Amino acid sequence: MDSAPQYRPLYSQVYEALIKRIANGEWKAGQSLPSEQALAAQLGVSQGTVRKALDALALDKVIDRRQGKGTFVAELTQERSLFRFFRLTRADEQRAVPTSGDESIRRRKIRSPEARALALPETAEVFEIVRTRFVDEQPIAVERIVLPESVFPRLDAHSPLPNALYALYQREYGINIVSTHEKLRADLARRDDERRLGVPLGTPLLQVERVAYSVDGKRVEWRLSRCDTSHLVYDITLT
Repeated sequence: MDSAPQYRPLYSQVYEALIKRIANGEWKAGQSLPSEQALAAQLGVSQGTVRKALDALALDKVIDRRQGKGTFVAELTQERSLFRFFRLTRADEQRAVPTSGDESIRRRKIRSPEARALALPETAEVFEIVRTRFVDEQPIAVERIVLPESVFPRLDAHSPLPNALYALYQREYGINIVSTHEKLRADLARRDDERRLGVPLGTPLLQVERVAYSVDGKRVEWRLSRCDTSHLVYDITLT
């Protein structure tokens, strides 16, 4: 069988086989998958094994299971993308809805730290996006985003970019962001932060370095956010 699992645990190999087919575009965002019975027949495994793999995919938010309708590749809408990956909220736990401004985008050669973060050669070409994020019309973060040109060709043609970039990645490039790895540290405001965020030099900021992973485990985005958290908090639930 094509993409058949070859070793145990079997459900894990079915998971990987389905991930590969989604990543290759066999089923696009919002499109329904075949039934459990049909998938089991295609992969030569039991329906129970397929169900266990689909449960894991649903837990990882790769697919949506809709009662009475079937199983669909998860679609990142603007709202869903914002509230899943934007971590800053108000201290009273009310959602903070960010907007974007002061955007610039340019193509350039990758820099060494970015190449290491994205596992790319130092000859790679990338797009660099710099933009300011606002909440309640107040600047709260400066984002510097680096994307491989080979993965996102002609990205600059989509400028001005939408507020939630991950929805654009999925819609235009078939890149499904399913997980991120972040490193947080405290830092002090620099000249660029002073200009963009309107804070004095030396103001304490939260710096968040993120690497985003596509559904097939590839590193496709490096992002550095410098955040003024004087009126917001970084909010995350670990399970």
